[in-house]
Amino acid sequence: MTDEQLLRYSRHILLDALGIEGQERILATHALIIGAGGLGSPAALYLASAGIGKITLVDDDSVDFTNLQRQILHTQARVGMAKAESGRQALAAINPEIEIVPLQARLSGAALDDLVASADLVLDCTDNFATRHAINRACVHHRKPLVSGAAIRFDGQISVYDLRRDDAPCYHCLFPEGEDVEEVRCAVMGVFSPLTGIIGTMQAAEALKLAAGIGESLSGRLLLLDALDMEWRTVRFKKDGGCAVCGPTAAGQLPGYLPRPDADHESATGACRLA
Repeated sequence: MTDEQLLRYSRHILLDALGIEGQERILATHALIIGAGGLGSPAALYLASAGIGKITLVDDDSVDFTNLQRQILHTQARVGMAKAESGRQALAAINPEIEIVPLQARLSGAALDDLVASADLVLDCTDNFATRHAINRACVHHRKPLVSGAAIRFDGQISVYDLRRDDAPCYHCLFPEGEDVEEVRCAVMGVFSPLTGIIGTMQAAEALKLAAGIGESLSGRLLLLDALDMEWRTVRFKKDGGCAVCGPTAAGQLPGYLPRPDADHESATGACRLA
């Protein structure tokens, strides 16, 4: 580490559990953040400020005036700009020494597979089940840890799927694909602005712990937040031995595992859909 890095990250280095070695691991990490909206904004800002060496920020949407209530990566001056580029500008202003790769695209198929394969960890900051399941399948296939969050109205949730571990459950174990689950959007239902900040910041915390190799992750635990009453609940869950994605005969480990019906029919943007 350079003298400037030692100074910039000194408050991390002072932490016994992290220290220089942990910060060096953070500096060497490539994080893939899918979604630069309400969740992706605080997650990306904290990862950049903490020194994640490379951030690939993916979003196919443009900044809208209604985003500014919660999507803190973006400013009124950048309304109409691609969110990925707006995010790049915000992150570069905070930490110009890290590598930031903006990608304005709707990820699916081989493009999603290649990006997940190239990353050390993945943050799912999207807002629809089809995209979430596609990300999960790619992470299972390449055994990459996945940090997933969601927020709608006053309700938030977060969990980690550490797919480097054989006994770790995947997203499909908890929320099986194809179940009749109603999806809701913040454009219709609304979302409490700080809620996305709380969940997105926690995603950053879990990602940094994974990168540094410290602490216990949320693998096997789903945290649920009722922000109106400010109450947390924890749901514990285990790997589903019959899971179609991460089980012994996992579809996620077979050729052609990525395509699914309607798997890319919606944008991988925003942060406002609760599983």
